[in-house]
Order: sequence, then structure tokens, then C-alpha cells
Amino acid sequence: MTDLARPKRPNIVLMLTDDHAAHAISAYGSVVNHTPRIDELASQGRIFSHCYCTNSLCSPSRASILTGTYSHVNGVTTLSTPIDASQPTFISQLKEAGYKTAILGKWHMGEGANYNPQNFDYWAVLRSQGEYFDPLFITEDGEQIVPGYATDIITDKAFEWVESLEADEPWCVLIHHKAPHRSWEPDEKHQGMYSDPIPVPTTFDDDYSTRTSAARHATMRIADSLTIEDLKELPPEDLDYEGRALWKYQRYMEDYLACVASVDDNVGRVMDWLRERGEFENTLTIYTSDQGFFLGEHGWFDKRFMYEESIRMPLVVSYPAQISPGPPVDQMVTNVDFAQTILECAGVPAHPRMQGISFWPQLTHSPDAPTRDGVYYRYYENDDQSHHAFAHYGIRTERYKLIYFYADGLGIAGTSGLSYAPEWELYDRALDPDEVNNVYLNPQYRQVREELKRQLWDLQAELGDTPHPSQPEPVL
Repeated sequence: MTDLARPKRPNIVLMLTDDHAAHAISAYGSVVNHTPRIDELASQGRIFSHCYCTNSLCSPSRASILTGTYSHVNGVTTLSTPIDASQPTFISQLKEAGYKTAILGKWHMGEGANYNPQNFDYWAVLRSQGEYFDPLFITEDGEQIVPGYATDIITDKAFEWVESLEADEPWCVLIHHKAPHRSWEPDEKHQGMYSDPIPVPTTFDDDYSTRTSAARHATMRIADSLTIEDLKELPPEDLDYEGRALWKYQRYMEDYLACVASVDDNVGRVMDWLRERGEFENTLTIYTSDQGFFLGEHGWFDKRFMYEESIRMPLVVSYPAQISPGPPVDQMVTNVDFAQTILECAGVPAHPRMQGISFWPQLTHSPDAPTRDGVYYRYYENDDQSHHAFAHYGIRTERYKLIYFYADGLGIAGTSGLSYAPEWELYDRALDPDEVNNVYLNPQYRQVREELKRQLWDLQAELGDTPHPSQPEPVL
């Protein structure tokens, strides 16, 4: 169907979850759970095999999705840097073009006059990280505690807002779930549904022997860093270290996957509701998460690092009137690209400030069109008090991944009071898809290494980001 033949502009539903790893979706080949309703949405449209966040933290990723810009442009570089909510977003562009707009659920980009959602006709957002049970919502009219389970309530509120609309203007609703964020609290319906042993990743016992000091310094190991609040009970006393690690993994995954199951149910509720309204065919329906998440890979939970499990996002897109079901889209895309893609689908001009590349052509008339040669990633928090991940940036190409752990540079102390020299890591994903063998110092990769350094440097210049002073200019 051509643009001229469209019956009307599409409605838009963007379902965004928090910390939902792509490898915990059966449409992506999960071996730990089954997600029938997300899979159903995928069967009605397309999934993206290589979708990446550009800063694997909740607030920065949400800012990039909303604004279509990288962290150094939108200003949300860390969890503690709130958004200037007046800056252009895909929502402000849609609203200017006549769309009704709303956001329900997790905002997590600051609170107060300058930071609360703007350009939405209605908003009701969770306070900070929000609660799983009886969540408190902040609105323009004040605060409200709503009894029940957050995942269900957020979906209900989205339905209520759309059903309150009286005019024929198209609408865009952002359904932003808290789940499956830490501390992974399932509702009664899904509690205990994963009682059987959950497969353990092959890299669970990674000893980081080829990596830089960043991996060994981080406090994200399931064996050591999960708390009683996370686990809800103490491990049996008779377990040795390895046994406790495996026990903690099972407890962590049981609750995480149960929270995902509730999300999956609510994705199904959205699809059923759209069909009942006769609007599923002409609605752009998107399911995604703000970043990836470690589910025991390399012994870790959480995200932050530029390793694949942390930066790879699920992305499922359906719009039956325009997008034919098909195989996964293999081109590399990022969260910065979402804004321009949504706007192109709606026939609304993107703001000139936006830095992404619309992947609407790949979904419709140009399935083989290229997107980009390399994905730029930058994590700004350095040696934070909770996870102690070092600041770093890098580039991921189709085959390679180059990472520069600058840790704020030579002689700069983190919160632990120690100082670190910058370090590089290089992975050949064709030969090492699990990213356990750092080949940066391997002489066979010298040419590749230097070419990637130049590519990274040029990409930073293209995007307007400044390399850290400790990084020398490439020689090639």
C-alpha cells in the first residue's frame, strides 16, 4: 500500500519495558522462557536482530528514544542527570502535527517543572523507579496511589486515556512498564511459574582472564552482589561457593522471568484491545526495552557494559496495513533511530536536531537498504557506588567490537579511591560470539585494531562527541 492509499494516519503504541533482555523472548530464541503474546506480535510484523542502545542505562536510553539524539546532545548521560523536557522529541513533532499524545508508567528522567513530561496531552508517571505493588503516580493534578500490580495498572491507564478521546485525531500512547526491573517482584498470578531448573549460560563461570581490569572491578556478579532484597530469602547454609552462585541464579531468574510473563500477558491485552476497537491493522505497535540485561552471562546481572547482552535491545514492530510479516531485519539499528522511524511512518517531518536513521524503508519498500557501518556506544558513569563499572565508549561493526575503558583518564580516582590507566578490548564476534577472548594485543589483529580506532574517531566527529583526552588520535 502506498502512502497515498493510506486510509488515515496510523495510531501509535510504544510499549517500553525496563531491562528486558532480547534473549528472554522466545521469538529471539530464548532457552529460558516462552513469551507467546510478544511472539504473536512478532508474527504480525517484524523483529530486529541487531538493535542496540547507545548508553545502557535506563534514563539515558529513554532520553535517546524520545529525542532521537545521543546522550551528549540530549544531556542525559547518567542516572543522575535529568532531562530538559522542553527539547524537541518525536512526541512534540507528533503533537504539532495534530496527534493526541500520552505517556503512562515509568518516566525516570527527573521530577519537577523542568523535568516532568512535556508536549503530552496527558501523563501519569511513576515516581522515580516506581513500585511494583500499589504504585504511586505523579500527574499534573498531583499524586495518586493506585491499588494493584503496576504492569496491569499501566496498561489499564493507557486504555482509559485512549477511550476518553472524543475527536478523530490520531493518537500516540507510550506504555512504559517498570517490569522487569530489579527487584523483580512478580504478581500472584505468575509467582512460582518457573520452579524447574533454568538453563545456565555457557559463560556463567567466565574468569575474565583475557579482559581488562574493568570486568574484575565491577560488582555485578550474581554470586557476590545480589542482596536479600533481590533474592527474598537466604541461600541454604550447606552450599559451597559454586552451589550458592547457582542457587542465586535460579532465584534471580525465577522472579525475573515471572515479571516478564506479566509483561507478555499485557502485550497480549494491548493487541486484543486494539482488535476489539478495529484498530490493530492501522496501528503502529512497537514492543521494546530500554536496553539489554545480563541473565547470568559472564556471571553477571544488570547492564552498563558494552558487551552484547547488555546493549542488545528487543525490537518488535507491527503495522499490518503497511508492514508485511517477514524474517528478522538484520541491519544494525539503535534506540536513537526510533524517533525518526516513528515520524516517517506517521508522515511527520523529523526535527533537524535528530541524529538517527529511519529504518522505515527496511520495514516497507527497501528491505535490503543499509543502515550504518558501525554503532557508537558511550557509558559515562565511572566507578559508581553500586556497580563500579568504568566509563567507556566504543564501536560495534558487523564483525568486530572495540571498547575503550577510559575510566575518566590516567590518575583519575573513582569512588573506590583507586586510579586506573585506560585500557582497550577488541572482540572478533565471527570467531567469538560470546565475547570472552579479548584479542586487542594479538598481533594478528593489529591492522583491524587500528582501522577500528580510526573508524571510532571519525564516528565521534560525525556525531559531535569529543573523545576523552586520554585517547590518542589514530595513526591511520
